[in-house]
Amino acid sequence: MNYEFLRCDIENKVATVTISHSPGNKLNTQVYQEITQIMGELEANEHVNAIVITGEGEEAFVAGADINELADLDTVGMMDLTQITRTSYSKIENLNKPVIASINGEARGGGLELALSCDLRIASEYAQFAFPEINLGVIPGGGGTQRIQKVVGQGTAKELLYFGETIDAERAYQLQIVNKVVDQNELSSTAKEWARKLAQKAPVALRMMKLAVNTGANVDLESALTIEATSYDGSFATQDRKEGIAARLENRKPNFKGR
Repeated sequence: MNYEFLRCDIENKVATVTISHSPGNKLNTQVYQEITQIMGELEANEHVNAIVITGEGEEAFVAGADINELADLDTVGMMDLTQITRTSYSKIENLNKPVIASINGEARGGGLELALSCDLRIASEYAQFAFPEINLGVIPGGGGTQRIQKVVGQGTAKELLYFGETIDAERAYQLQIVNKVVDQNELSSTAKEWARKLAQKAPVALRMMKLAVNTGANVDLESALTIEATSYDGSFATQDRKEGIAARLENRKPNFKGR
């Protein structure tokens, strides 16, 4: 597929997907559809073990939704867009490979929802975060009300959602919205280094790990432990498990094959 608003570079088993939609890398129907499509392609690509998502430039990761598109939608059109949005974020969240958000600027509304659907989030010192939807007379429609409370707790989530105010990168780090804050000029290299480290891990084990964490978070403890045990058994049956143990016994670096 040819992408109008995305660029993708693959190196050392790491795919870097850059959203390029000026101004602000804002999200519209086509951007969402392209994200869903490229995630599917990267999921099936045996030469990709980890993915970084970022925005073009230094001003915005994703500054939010394309208001011009929203202004022209009727109720049915909005329902269709909401489903497209949900599909895109769920694809990232449930992808069988780790996804890192490299947040280089504003992450507002849909941009923050996009970041929250990723496994890990690294932010520039200049990054800003907000759910400003309340100021437009609506609420987040791409999972923001649900994913944010799982990260920061319900009380803080309500504060962010109800007031719609902007927080800086340091505050986002304190609330565990982001895993790390770095200098702007170190952001890309840091995100790619994290991705390279993940790309060297056992792919099936990472897949099972993500499945156990994501699925277990939505069920009771006993059910979650069953999911973990099943995922563990799945990873134990792989050739990678044998290679990992052999490498440890031989005091060498493992060479995982994803099998």
